[in-house]
Amino acid sequence: MGFLDIFKTPKDIATEEIVEVPWHVLARMEQLDKIVEQSKTIPVAIFKHSTRCGISRGVLKLLEKNYNLKDDQLNLYYLDILQNRDISNEIAARFKVRHESPQMIVIKNGAAVHHDSHHSIEASHLERFI
Repeated sequence: MGFLDIFKTPKDIATEEIVEVPWHVLARMEQLDKIVEQSKTIPVAIFKHSTRCGISRGVLKLLEKNYNLKDDQLNLYYLDILQNRDISNEIAARFKVRHESPQMIVIKNGAAVHHDSHHSIEASHLERFI
């Protein structure tokens, strides 16, 4: 905190702390084909989130706080599993990764190359795949 920070309002400080995460919402089954194609040129990560789970909410906040990649480095998808359980099930079948929540799955060249769940999910893990 610098000397001039004393002139900032709480809103100014909060705005500076907000990190814009380039989420893409995954809400249609046909997006999975697009994800497979995208993964051939840029890594893709899917975050499977349960909006009713405190652990999932905490992991999401921590991920957003520490995420520092750009959309041209990695495409980051958000899946609300309560609204889209069919898509979550298809992800598990298509990429051969057992469903968990919260869960992060990294896809490269059409295949899952990494996955974490619960408190093992960290933004820094994604940097290994760019």
